Amino acid sequence: MATKPPKGDPVQDAPQVSRPQHAAAGIPAIGHTLRVAQRQMGVRRTALTLLSVNQKDGFDCPGCAWPEGDHRHKAEFCENGAKAVAEEATLRRVTPEFFAAHSVTDLAGRSGYWLGQQGRLTHPVYLPEGGEHYEPVTWERAFDIVAEEIAALDSPDEAVFYTSGRTSNEAAFLYQLFARELGTNNLPDCSNMCHESSGSALSETIGVGKGSVLLEDLYRSDLIIVAGQNPGTNHPRMLSALEKAKANGARIISVNPLPEAGLERFKNPQTPKGLAAGASLTDLFLQIRLGGDQALFRLLNKLILQTEGAVDEAFVEEHTHGYEEFAEAARAADWDETLAATGLTRAEIEAALRMVLASKRTIVCWAMGLTQHKHAVPTIREVVNFLLLRGNIGRPGAGVCPVRGHSNVQGDRTMGIFERPAPAFLDALEREFGFAAPREHGYDVVRAIRALRDGDAKVFFAMGGNFVSASPDTEVTEAAMRRARLSVHVSTKLNRSHAVTGARALILPTLGRTERDLQGGGEQFVTVEDSMGMVHASRGRLEPASRQLLSEPAIVCRLARRVIGEESRTPWEEFEKDYATIRDRIGRVVPGFEDFNARVAHPGGFALPHAPRDERRFPTTTGKANFTAAPVEFPELPEGRLLLQTLRSHDQYNTTIYGLDDRYRGIRNGRRVVLVNPEDARRLDVADGSYVDLVSEWRDGVERRAPGFRVVHYPTARGCAAAYYPETNVLVPLDATADTSNTPASKSVVVRLEQSATD
Repeated sequence: MATKPPKGDPVQDAPQVSRPQHAAAGIPAIGHTLRVAQRQMGVRRTALTLLSVNQKDGFDCPGCAWPEGDHRHKAEFCENGAKAVAEEATLRRVTPEFFAAHSVTDLAGRSGYWLGQQGRLTHPVYLPEGGEHYEPVTWERAFDIVAEEIAALDSPDEAVFYTSGRTSNEAAFLYQLFARELGTNNLPDCSNMCHESSGSALSETIGVGKGSVLLEDLYRSDLIIVAGQNPGTNHPRMLSALEKAKANGARIISVNPLPEAGLERFKNPQTPKGLAAGASLTDLFLQIRLGGDQALFRLLNKLILQTEGAVDEAFVEEHTHGYEEFAEAARAADWDETLAATGLTRAEIEAALRMVLASKRTIVCWAMGLTQHKHAVPTIREVVNFLLLRGNIGRPGAGVCPVRGHSNVQGDRTMGIFERPAPAFLDALEREFGFAAPREHGYDVVRAIRALRDGDAKVFFAMGGNFVSASPDTEVTEAAMRRARLSVHVSTKLNRSHAVTGARALILPTLGRTERDLQGGGEQFVTVEDSMGMVHASRGRLEPASRQLLSEPAIVCRLARRVIGEESRTPWEEFEKDYATIRDRIGRVVPGFEDFNARVAHPGGFALPHAPRDERRFPTTTGKANFTAAPVEFPELPEGRLLLQTLRSHDQYNTTIYGLDDRYRGIRNGRRVVLVNPEDARRLDVADGSYVDLVSEWRDGVERRAPGFRVVHYPTARGCAAAYYPETNVLVPLDATADTSNTPASKSVVVRLEQSATD
């Protein structure tokens, strides 16, 4: 095996490795946070900015969607949230002179980390067809270019309008309104790549595609199961909620192929006791094999059915449908099959069962570890079965808790960012705005890539995000994007999507969450919806990074006025001047937002209605919560192969790379690592510190290769490996998706390890 890294980027291709840590946060997190923030913002700006994060009169963190309680700490942010804020509030700038010095070819050869570190975009820029450099352009000319390309389309369905989860409710509502007035439902968003499986499963089973718990429910719970999730890195403020739940008597089961430092011990940086000793969080760690979660919950359901008095028969009788068919399937669960699927022992599953039976109020939390498998939707439906059996939906301290990523990804969907809108939503749009909304379903992310690849889509417009890096099958995605006639990105910072363009390209710089938004109607605020359905205001405090920046609502309004013109009866100019007028219309279109402006004026915002939680009413096709029965599935692993999951390092949020360390896993100064169980490594004859290529194998026979990864012997589940995305997105086939939701199956990629070529 090669023992030296192949030629590449020496800044991030020669990682240093030490032992993983067993506790999260604490003094090191404080020190790291302050160093990063001061390096980007300076001392004074750091203090002014961080003290406004997640405060009732401040701005919503542009990182994760974890909710805030009524009583908030003055430092209501986590390490990764501070990194997100620092990169947005940075003093670094990307000016027209930068683009004059760096060609698109140059930018395409840079790492995502390097691109992100250059700073805030200051001017709209345009890449003409055949051009090598972006050049400054006026806003008026930029909108003209978009209008020219859209006018040249044979159909509005040849345009794709993508959205990132950081878009505000107001901007998202306007964006979908513009697309639908134009005549298309092509509104893919980042939900398609992460929690679409959750929405699909929950809509079918309980009638609402969102979680059913509020923050207070965690504090009242007896048992919290955290499955397929790493809150220590991805949602660090969740750890303080788990700490409080433990103090109130809750027990915690963590289900994960990797041991995660945050779920082992949390050193709360907001309390002296937390800094000194911390709190042990996990009572039982089930180190499950990738994709084995459905089998685990199916067997637990069988064991509950076999335990006298364990089923909440009154709840099942009154509130559920399909129990007999489900019970028949559950009783057929096989111990041997389950142990093979999960890699767990009988004793571990029996220990979990005892904790389940002792709990009167159970919550199951999950993230992409459950949603990004072929059988993700049946897995989440089995989680719902598990909760329904003991009446744990619609009970205080109990319920389903899919933990979302981006700070407003859930709000975007609520506002209508969805390629398959409900007829009732379209009816409401038509009544309010007086146009015939398109009814044919549009493209999700995977279908949008296919459409670009096949020439069926010609204009790609992204409101935020980093579509090229976030999407699966990197080579296919990049080739598809280059076939577009025009690619447009509304962004705050540089990313790889700006270097992989259509024949023509625009980058439109926008205000960030941290910045003041002054319009004709005075200073504006926007709103967001957190992971638990709470809606609240967000008010930026900093001066904009450039006078050339426009807000996202302003960009959509001006674009609509230029593209649709006088044919539109929508008061776009009024919406741009005063966002309260947008909220008035949202209140008349979207259920739960009645009297929007009055209710959001309340400090802390308001909770959206949730029928299963609030009334034990289930708005499904049967009028009840639906038990489901599906065959148990789990990935098969050929001899000599590993099952790879893509994941984040601690120094990143989605595709944004803040740094090159994964402190909790003991990785420093590098990202091209593959974590392999030492026993698997010996079986495959790959030494710790050697360099391999990761080669994915799928039924299409196409070889997908990610070269030059350092092998790190790590306590993963047997047969399973892990490596960071977006570097490993190249290994995920475009057509390898979850049934029903079409979410990329990024957590169960069959790979072989091949020795890397050396120079």
